[in-house]
Amino acid sequence: MKKLFLFASALVLSAGVFAQQAQKAEDVLKFKELSYDFGKIKQGTPVSHDFDFTNISNNPVIIESAMASCGCTTPVKPEGAVQKGKDDVIKAGFNAAVAGPFNKSITIKVAGVQMPLQLHITGEVLTPDAYAKYEASKGGKGSR
Repeated sequence: MKKLFLFASALVLSAGVFAQQAQKAEDVLKFKELSYDFGKIKQGTPVSHDFDFTNISNNPVIIESAMASCGCTTPVKPEGAVQKGKDDVIKAGFNAAVAGPFNKSITIKVAGVQMPLQLHITGEVLTPDAYAKYEASKGGKGSR
């Protein structure tokens, strides 16, 4: 009976350890936004956006990787640990080479956290002529 109790106790304790490893990236990082719409952008003009976040855990956090869904998107992650309560950014660059709408994702993997999170960028790339018409229709008020 004593062995059965010890075995059951060990099983419960190990289940607790696995449950801690199964946390999601959202449990340690709080992003101000998970998606960003660039709107209409001019073909051939690269754009970027900073995804601001805060380490909401009780420990330093290391972002192992920031992987884009395609080669036209270039994420840049912080190097080294982000300390407890501190802010940082993941910069999402996009090469607007091909005209048309786009919807790209960036998968963020945090060290020691099993479930990654995804950031998304969307928009529409216009040819130079179409972009000029678009700007003229707005009254030429600035560009991105």
